Amino acid sequence: MIVFPKRSRMDRVCAIASKFKGTHGNSQQHWGRHLGVLWQSQGLAPTPPWEGTMQSKVRVSPPAIPSKGGVALTLPAALQGVARVFGSPLKFGRFIAATMLACCVALGTMRAFSQEQGGGGERVNDAFKRAGQFLMSCQEPATGAIHNRLRNETAMTSLAILAFGAMGHQPADPTPEGQAMKKALDYVLRPENQDATGYFGKNDGSRMYGHGITTLMLAEMLGMGTNEQQDAIIRERCRKAIDLILRAQRVAGKNEANRGGWRYTPDATDSDMSITCWQTMALRAARNAGMDVPKESIDLAVRYIKGLYDSGDRRRGIGGFGYSSRGSEASTTAEGLLALQVCGDYDSEEVKGASDRLLKTGLRPGDRWFYYTSYYYAQGMYQRGEKHAAEARKVMSDLLIPLQSREGWWDGVGGEERQGGKVYATSLAVLALSVKNHFLPIYQR
Repeated sequence: MIVFPKRSRMDRVCAIASKFKGTHGNSQQHWGRHLGVLWQSQGLAPTPPWEGTMQSKVRVSPPAIPSKGGVALTLPAALQGVARVFGSPLKFGRFIAATMLACCVALGTMRAFSQEQGGGGERVNDAFKRAGQFLMSCQEPATGAIHNRLRNETAMTSLAILAFGAMGHQPADPTPEGQAMKKALDYVLRPENQDATGYFGKNDGSRMYGHGITTLMLAEMLGMGTNEQQDAIIRERCRKAIDLILRAQRVAGKNEANRGGWRYTPDATDSDMSITCWQTMALRAARNAGMDVPKESIDLAVRYIKGLYDSGDRRRGIGGFGYSSRGSEASTTAEGLLALQVCGDYDSEEVKGASDRLLKTGLRPGDRWFYYTSYYYAQGMYQRGEKHAAEARKVMSDLLIPLQSREGWWDGVGGEERQGGKVYATSLAVLALSVKNHFLPIYQR
């Protein structure tokens, strides 16, 4: 994976590669070629440093605004700084022109893609704006936590950070959303929220569910901290959290049926699909970000997930996944579909059967765990591509947007899910609708 240093001359160009990858045909090659021309046009290198590696996730951070001691530089001082960084005003001018050209092309491509593919367009963008405002209204001024005062503060705050990231915001952005992310991230990184073993699920009562969500969020935020110190803390906390997941997977006493999975506590000897999927995606996100995660651990998780697959109607190729044994509930089928593909398994019998089953049955607002299922369904079907992705994008827009309140929140439609609160449902709805953006690396194809 390519990790670009902060304040790189190519930060904005690399951001285009990251944010618009996937919006135009064979996007990796398309944007790789396009950005290669931009790179060479600036005289920065004979060949772009990412050439041949565009399938890796590109992780970028926005360039810092030049300052001294927290005070903005004067224009002459800023220009002198630019000259030192770029070597000459001419190179700087070429950089700005090339970046503006790439932005125009990318925006035009996104507009055309949205018009061709449907999926809500402006309605989704408006829903995002109102959802972001609601999540910010739930942030505690004193701590930065984002929750509904229903416990699980660390997990809910982490879920909200993922939602902001899926909408295209970053903690370093000077916008209200960016500043809310920064405060929320500072809250999650408080030492008291992670115990000495690396566990995030004890202090807020969210158990391994919350631990997986928070670890996934930290892995996605690697390289996106507001400064080097915060980046270092994110990496340290994430490393400890990943190590706990790895230990919990190998706890003594697991039988063959439960081997490779996880359950409610780090020392549990049984496993289930839901908790396993969060840990699996956290491991995969960390590995994508360059952290040391043994491939064997991901392979073990894939093996456990496949063990819960029920082939159902083999003649029609329609199957599904169960919770702790073979089955085909919509929620666990969507979970298994996403988790396997995130781990690189795109064409197995299990993936094909689960995606065809969801294509056939769809979702309904009255379904059990509707928002939870919507998140996994939307992202899993997007990974599947083609007709599955197109159908899921339309279904999510048609179902979710009418359910959003004027204040911007979504709420659980059943008793079980309503207990999670509006921050929970709103964050998952945003993640389900965000397939049109694919800003977070873990959800990119």
